[in-house]
Amino acid sequence: MDSLLFSTQGSLSFDPTHSRNDRRGNASVLRSPFGLRVEVGLRSTKATISFRGQKIFGDSDIVKRNSGHICAQHAEGSMLKEKSSPMLEVDGPVKFSPGKAFPLGASKVEDGINFAIFSQHASSVVLCFTSERSDNEELHNGMIEVALDPQNNKTGDIWHVFVEGLPDSGVLYGYRIDGPRDWKQGHRFDCNIILLDPYAKLVDGRKLFGDVRNKMLKFLGTYDFSSLPFDWGPNYKLPSIPETDLVIYEMNVRSFTADESSGLDPSIRGSYLGVISKIPYLLELGVNAVELLPVFEFDELEFQRHPNPRDHMINTWGYSTINFFAPMSRYASAGGGALVASQEFKQMVKALHNAGIEVILDVVYNHTNEADDAHPYTTSFRGIDNKVYYMMDLNNNDQLLNFSGCGNTLNCNHPVVMELVLDSLRHWVLEYHVDGFRFDLASVLCRGTDGNPLDAPPLVKAIAKDSVLSRCKIIAEPWDCGGLYLVGKFPNWDRWAEWNGKYRDDIRRFIKGDLGMKGSFATRISGSADLYQVNNRKPYHSVNFVIAHDGFTLRDLVSYNFKHNDANGEGGNDGCNDNFSWNCGFEGETNDINIINLRSRQMKNFHLALMISQGTPMMLMGDEYGHTRNGNNNSYGHDTAINHFQWGQMEARRGDHFRFFSEMIKFRHKHPILRRDRFLNNSDVTWHEDNWDNHESKFLAFTLHDDRVGGDVYLAFNAHDFSVKALIPSPPHKKHWHRVVDTNLEAPNDFIPEGIPFAETMYNVAPYSSVLLEAKP
Repeated sequence: MDSLLFSTQGSLSFDPTHSRNDRRGNASVLRSPFGLRVEVGLRSTKATISFRGQKIFGDSDIVKRNSGHICAQHAEGSMLKEKSSPMLEVDGPVKFSPGKAFPLGASKVEDGINFAIFSQHASSVVLCFTSERSDNEELHNGMIEVALDPQNNKTGDIWHVFVEGLPDSGVLYGYRIDGPRDWKQGHRFDCNIILLDPYAKLVDGRKLFGDVRNKMLKFLGTYDFSSLPFDWGPNYKLPSIPETDLVIYEMNVRSFTADESSGLDPSIRGSYLGVISKIPYLLELGVNAVELLPVFEFDELEFQRHPNPRDHMINTWGYSTINFFAPMSRYASAGGGALVASQEFKQMVKALHNAGIEVILDVVYNHTNEADDAHPYTTSFRGIDNKVYYMMDLNNNDQLLNFSGCGNTLNCNHPVVMELVLDSLRHWVLEYHVDGFRFDLASVLCRGTDGNPLDAPPLVKAIAKDSVLSRCKIIAEPWDCGGLYLVGKFPNWDRWAEWNGKYRDDIRRFIKGDLGMKGSFATRISGSADLYQVNNRKPYHSVNFVIAHDGFTLRDLVSYNFKHNDANGEGGNDGCNDNFSWNCGFEGETNDINIINLRSRQMKNFHLALMISQGTPMMLMGDEYGHTRNGNNNSYGHDTAINHFQWGQMEARRGDHFRFFSEMIKFRHKHPILRRDRFLNNSDVTWHEDNWDNHESKFLAFTLHDDRVGGDVYLAFNAHDFSVKALIPSPPHKKHWHRVVDTNLEAPNDFIPEGIPFAETMYNVAPYSSVLLEAKP
């Protein structure tokens, strides 16, 4: 026992005299009377470890509990009163050895667990671990701590250790990391904080969504190497839907079924299993892809850490990532936790795939939850290596740059961060079988480490070229909060699709009756060739949308001229002011039947335009029944009916509003001329228009031609406040026009799937309405 080194500072550390020839490092052992083995050559203090259910105290001090932790270089006078040690269930001897640098995170190696973490600028790294939390979700009186020796436990910039004898699941772990305290050089080290491993595949936190009793709970990494591989089933296959055929439904996992009106058992409301229960509804609606608002682990109670104008809110949307690998644990049923969340997420993907529905994830790689320098919330990256993980303003004392609007900007094109992002994306494809990703504020990915735009950003190119991601849909939100607006110009390598913000704005302005918008409206519904007809890009690279989670719902778009965000606590200063909305004559809710009917027509006009446009349509959850947020166009912080799908309202409007939306989606699926894989040419469309230069014209009519079967489609949109008599062209040979849609008519006549024969040469298109005729035998 002469080589056992005692330290009053109390963390495990490796004797640099140990050999590094073994792939885990050679290790001597100290035997207790019960056969418990403890690494020799370690600086340590007292440990308590449970061996086969018996509480064992080592013959000498082995491990330091965090209640008495001292930062290595900054500890004078900071010793705290020690509490009883944690108990850790182990099935055999426990020993420590240097381990290996890859893979990062926690990995199973034979009879132990290897831990590896990157930190270029750290001077000390301490691994902390314990057993599961108690019922009140507090740690069991502290954590076992193992200080890594930079001579033995560091390869390049990666710190690593192998722990033999740890359980294969149920262990919670994190790191204390220290380093330079020079703020002006970009460092934010604080060894008093236990940090979450960026490569943790599971994250343990509070069990129930919005549980304010545990709002300050520490998020820790965990792992599971004991469960059997998930059974995807013998007949399971990926939907592999062509991009031309996608109809995307943007939705929030929790909000979809959290409301009591969902009719689900309380234990599965707002969960991944809740989504499974509503798959028949998605099929009835007709969508074939769901785009899930963020499902990476996030802290929904982030606004409640300190008094502020938003401390009453709960982050329901999830755009505040804690970890890029772990599924949101509080979307598990019945508070099941991280492992259950992982399993149920796979169940959800499997069920959606078996129904022919793809899963696209809205991912947030532009910033994290760690906020800004004024109100930092250090949970992981900031304390591990702030200068590497975040963009810094080198001309302003290395303050954090903020192109995300959330206080920090991930340094995406730094080689280490770029590999983190790629590893994360591959993990979601290989482990969870997701079909694609929508990248929030993706223009951030186009900035260099100094924040300046790059012509060929390495990360964006790597995602486009990656072999694992080759089957995935990749969609950019091509702007950021720093003014880098790249709609139609996003670096794409002929792979990236884009949220087409110009489509949204131009469609809104034409349908509500703005002057001079007819030409722009025609360009957008034709596939936005002015933006995307370059190199090998296709119409489907334009993700067309009128409504998304951010902004007004469709019903609010036709009910409010102004945002009404007082409930957010920011004095109405948040949210976009340029909504291109029109309240149809009255601000907010009204009993005026004429205004109600006009709003109904306008919503149907928007949906018709979206579904007949070339490109990839995306609609927002709830628009199919007319969900309202009462004029709030920035409702991210409300875990209430403002965001929750109202199933009772949907049922009440099933025969009218919902029916129209569903039938229109199905009409698109049945008509290939509405979803071409090439841009329109002169033989594909006839514009019934000789009035292009009339700034006051708000009427557009055209025919889409189907040369294969003669199934032409005639469309007319009237945004005037008066009727327009439209001359109807002759139908194709041996065909007759059938009226399918007239949004001015009451349900069910507003949409007749089989069509009603129409033989007239003129059609009276009512004010603020649209018409669709189909050529049939």
